[in-house]
Order: sequence, then structure tokens, then C-alpha cells
Amino acid sequence: MEQMQEELVTAGPLDGIKVIDASTILAGPLACQILGDYGAEVIKIEHPTKVDGMRGHGPAKDGTPIWWKEISRNKRTVGLSLKDPDGAALFLRLAATADVVVENFRPGTLEKWGVGPDRLHEVNPGLVIARVTGFGQTGPYSSRAGFGTLAESMSGFAHLTGQPDGPPTLPAFGLADSICGIAASSAISMALLARERNGGKGQVIDLDLLSPIMTAVGPGPTVYQQTGVVGMRHGNRSTNNAPRNTYETSDGHWVAISTSAQAIAERVMHLVGHPEVLDEPWFAAGNTRAEHADELDGYVGGWIGARTRDQVVTAFTEAGAAIAPIYSAKEIVEDPHIRETQMLTEVDDADLGPLLQHNVMWRMSETPGSIRFTGRAHGEDTETVLGELGLSADEVADLRSRAVIG
Repeated sequence: MEQMQEELVTAGPLDGIKVIDASTILAGPLACQILGDYGAEVIKIEHPTKVDGMRGHGPAKDGTPIWWKEISRNKRTVGLSLKDPDGAALFLRLAATADVVVENFRPGTLEKWGVGPDRLHEVNPGLVIARVTGFGQTGPYSSRAGFGTLAESMSGFAHLTGQPDGPPTLPAFGLADSICGIAASSAISMALLARERNGGKGQVIDLDLLSPIMTAVGPGPTVYQQTGVVGMRHGNRSTNNAPRNTYETSDGHWVAISTSAQAIAERVMHLVGHPEVLDEPWFAAGNTRAEHADELDGYVGGWIGARTRDQVVTAFTEAGAAIAPIYSAKEIVEDPHIRETQMLTEVDDADLGPLLQHNVMWRMSETPGSIRFTGRAHGEDTETVLGELGLSADEVADLRSRAVIG
């Protein structure tokens, strides 16, 4: 009985769910990483000779791609050409045993290869098929190449990011893809729940890169429709509240503060020695405080600039005001809260040894999920997975000789 209870606690909520990851850079693979973190069996499909571009993204150590080790953790890797008729037939056999397929080819590509949703649902009516593209399966832009940079541009993010007198600014990382990947994992989980409730029927999820980040950017389109006002860049300030900015400390570090809550704004102004502004009528609401950002930033920036980062963070924390140091990767790794709560965790890797990675994204008391293994070599599990489908060693050798598998 104790062993059964331990298995319940350590298993992920998606234990028993099989996912085929037929996607590449970056949203689809991240969605599948999350599903794998929480117990799903994930089979990563790559072309037999052309590896997933994610293997070439980000730094490498001694030729070993570091990002790949995280984005493809908990995934077995299979080299398979979906374009080849024999490869497409194998893909259908795999899909017949799966619960989820995630793909991000341009619209119509799977259909051209004979493995589109209609055919997939013929072999497996309960399959959840997540199609992640730049602009969706329909519409005038559906055939365009889609990347996160384009979504970050078209969503309003770049337009609102940067200094008022500077150019629109793109993020230095895959923001749109990452938001979309997290959204995709949520959509897939919803579809699996719906399958349980509708007699086992699967469905197709049409998710584009643009929609999630456009939602994250906020209600700009609604504001424009109602008022005709177009938001503009304000640097690190906000139109919703003030003081809200980044400020340099006397020892050359930077901190950021937020005063989204009125009580926090009042504590900040008491702390920096200007409680008199609380009596101003404009101080009573965030948007009117934002109209006086120059004055408030002068008070806050002057106080912070005369003190070290440690002094500033300690004083704000003791006052119950909201502040955070602006961290580099080195400081993230060294932060005591991040370490103690295991937001980062070390896992063993065959190539790199002890490897620090982001931990599973959220904490669940009964089914917490885990990192079972890191990203694997190209085609490392091809023979094993095909063997599970019933292929003989001779059949595998023949397919390999014809570059159908790798």
C-alpha cells in the first residue's frame, strides 16, 4: 500500500498519455517539454538526416547543444521522414498508439504527405492534434512563414517596448514562442479533458503564434476601438501607475519597483521621504500618478541613487514595498530564494554531467511531475520505438538503408 501511495505522489498528472512531438523551433517543442515534465511519454520526431534546428540554437559546450538538453528532456528521439510514403505509414502507426500529436508545419503540409488530421483521425478517432503555426490554418497570412519575431512585431509588443525617442524593440529571447508553447500545453490539456467528457472523441487545435502574445500585450486594440488612442513607448515607465521604473543604485546595480497597488505607492513615498505627495489629488489613482512620473521618479531615483543595492532592497522589503534587483543569469543562479525553492534544479546528463535546468514550471502536491532524463542524441530511440510497433530488425535495417529512418 505504501508503495502504491508513493507512485501516486511521484507520477505526473499526464502519466499514461503518449505525445508525438513532430514540431520544431520553439513553441511546439516547449509545449511537449511541459507535457513530458508532467508525466507524458513524448516521442520526438526528427528528419533522419536533417536534425531539428533547435539543436543549433543557443550556446554549446564541446559541441553539445545546451538548450536542446532542456527543451527535449523527457523525450525519446526518432529519426523519421514523414515525406517518404513508408515514413508516413510509420507515422500513422505511431499516431494510432498516441493521445496527442503536435506539429508546426505550414498549413497543408501534413495533408500533402497523407497524414493530415482527417487521416490521423481515421486511424485514431481519439487523437488530439495541436497545429501550431505563425498565423493559423486559415486567413490571408496562413501560408506565410511564421516566426516569433514576426508575432512580437505584429502583436503590439515591439511598438510598446523601448524608449520614447528610440526604435521599437524586440526581446532578446523567444518570447512569443514561449508564451505560445505554454498556451499550447494548456490547450492540449483542455482537449484531453474534453475527450474524457465526450466519449473519447479527439479534436484539432489551431493555435497561432500571434494570438497568445497579443493577449499578453493587453487591451490596446480595445482601447483604440473605444477611444481612438494608440499606446506609445514609455521606456520602463507605465501608463497605469507611477513610480514604476528601473533605477541605478550607488554601487552600479539596477533595481525595479512597481506600485500597481495604491498602498504600495504610499509606502514608497513615505520611505523616500516625500509623504507630502500623498495629499495631492492626483496621487489617489495609478493612472493620474503616471501623469506625474517625472516628479515621482525624481524623488525615488534620487533616494535609490544615494544607496547601495543591498541597502535599497533591505529598506524596501522592511517597508513592505515592492522591489526586485535586475538579475543577470549569474545572479539568478546565486539567488537564495530561487535555490531554496528549486526553481532551478540539477539533473544528470550523459554528455555534460550535473546540468542545471529550469525545474518543472508549477508545483502540484499530488502529481508533481519530474525531469526523468535530458535531451537525447539524434535518433537515439528509433530502433526501440519502432520495435514497440512490431517492426523486426530486418525491417528497421531496410528502412535505415533507404533513409526513411535515422
